[in-house]
Amino acid sequence: MSTLPAAARLLACAVLSWPLAGQATAHRYRYDTVHSQILFSVDHDGYSRPFGRLHIARGWLRFDPDDWSDAATELDIDLASLDMGDANWNAAVLKSAFLDATHQRYAHFASTSVERTDATHGVLHGQLTLRGVNRGISIPFTFNREARTIFGLHTIAGFSATAVLDRTDFGMTTNLGSIGRHVSLWLEVEAIREERSPAKETDHAAQ
Repeated sequence: MSTLPAAARLLACAVLSWPLAGQATAHRYRYDTVHSQILFSVDHDGYSRPFGRLHIARGWLRFDPDDWSDAATELDIDLASLDMGDANWNAAVLKSAFLDATHQRYAHFASTSVERTDATHGVLHGQLTLRGVNRGISIPFTFNREARTIFGLHTIAGFSATAVLDRTDFGMTTNLGSIGRHVSLWLEVEAIREERSPAKETDHAAQ
């Protein structure tokens, strides 16, 4: 009596997973961590807006250039990759008052939806976890193109995006009189299409 329901549940799960598996294989990408970068800029007491750089550690993307309705992504940003152009400055920003990378090395982003605004533009909506704080953010982006590389090794999808974050939303309230509250972001991202069947998309990017 107990075997039949278990078998039925197993069969139902397999049937339900078939469309998703086919869809993920067709349009699944992994981020190219070499050619993907995140730049940020913040006001320094009105004198200038210095830049810093961060790298994507790992992540996946599901995207069909012709149909964005099922697009999704999840990724980790390595805070320890911070480059402000000076070792002492890097160390100061990585401390607990700001990025707190010792306790939370990775910032995590998981999409919730993608809003297409025209043929090449959209808005990525999702949840960003930084310093252990989770907040909803929206990221306007441009789909640059998808094409085979010049040597035919991979199929690449490329995107450019911008966003503005309020650092106090993530608990960074130090030096508000001298360091800007709003942080401007620029993302230049490339993703390599998977040629083989990928791992489940429900797996956390940091695992």
